[in-house]
Amino acid sequence: MTTQGSIFPLLASVMSAWPAVGLCTAQPGTAGQPELTFEAASINPASPSTPMQAMHGDARIGMKVDAARVDIANLTLLDLIRIAYRVKAYQIVAPAWMGSGERWDIQAKLPERATLEQIPPMVQALLVERFKLAVHRETKDHAVYALVVGKSGPKMREADPADVEHDVGPKPHLGNMTMGHGPAAGMPISGDAMSVFLTSEAIGPAKVSPNPGSGGMRLEAQKASMAALADMLSRIVDRPVVDMTGLKGKYEIVLELTQENMRTMATTAGFAMAGMGPGGRGTEGGMHGGGDGVVGSGEPWTTVFQSVQQLGLKLEARRAPIEAIVVDRAEKIPTGN
Repeated sequence: MTTQGSIFPLLASVMSAWPAVGLCTAQPGTAGQPELTFEAASINPASPSTPMQAMHGDARIGMKVDAARVDIANLTLLDLIRIAYRVKAYQIVAPAWMGSGERWDIQAKLPERATLEQIPPMVQALLVERFKLAVHRETKDHAVYALVVGKSGPKMREADPADVEHDVGPKPHLGNMTMGHGPAAGMPISGDAMSVFLTSEAIGPAKVSPNPGSGGMRLEAQKASMAALADMLSRIVDRPVVDMTGLKGKYEIVLELTQENMRTMATTAGFAMAGMGPGGRGTEGGMHGGGDGVVGSGEPWTTVFQSVQQLGLKLEARRAPIEAIVVDRAEKIPTGN
């Protein structure tokens, strides 16, 4: 059985995949610009991360970028499509094997003076060349939860942009984590015997600590945007969460999460933890989500709805048009290096 202490390194890893800013959805070769490609790239099958590595913070999964190269580790083809087109997993309509099959390591050399904004089109071009990927875009009506402001207004303290972010935890890094799907993958992560501390542009400094009363965990973030909050909630509940609050600032938020919530987040991030159970949602056929019924008190994400209400917000079941990337064709094995 997974202990509360052992889950915190894993959850810090999962949370490091929160939205990374600075990357755009530009398409290769648009606006009369020549298509950019990596100067060189190798694609190889990844060695799977073990549950023990994840629990001790030694898992290596995600994307790191520096001035000269892009290093992608242990991602599925579905993950790579998400990076390339800057969409969420629920916006991809693809065969199930793309999200549960082989995982890949990619090392690619960037052209001189390449920018972060140019990386997604280069990943697109690589997938087209090596996996023979072909896609098209569609707008689909989809079951979602709308994140909206409650009747009494928001109950969160808005962070002042001029505030100096204060330290939230110890300095030593926790393990060798290189998690996430963007430049934020290198976010500082540290910890002690009971808590994990991390920071990113999307959420500011944050602390994950045990909640003795519930047996779950408590997340406290200093400067979270509503888009980042919606993205995290999408990893827990049974359908995508769309930010419709109209709130443009960043806020201090507190969320209470159960062990079941943590299992779902871990599974969504691609971990199958011993003793944790499946925990995740099915993604057969790409876009997914629950029906239009009211969430009952027995659902595993009830605590999340209650935490959202404590922030003066609400999750409403709706249907909304969502742009989707539809995969027409892709090879399971890339062409040789």
